[in-house]
Amino acid sequence: MAKDTGINMPAGFGGLMRYNEEYDSRIKFKPTHIIIFIILIIIFVITLKIFWPVATG
Repeated sequence: MAKDTGINMPAGFGGLMRYNEEYDSRIKFKPTHIIIFIILIIIFVITLKIFWPVATG
């Protein structure tokens, strides 16, 4: 068994956090908006690669 040294560790939350004082931003995005934005960026990059290919030489 462990020896009692009289030193106590502080109690933890067991990996859980409380978000009762969460920061409230004026700009809020839904997860679907973020996914759509990422898909649009991917489509934009693909069209750039098609119409303006990088010259290898």
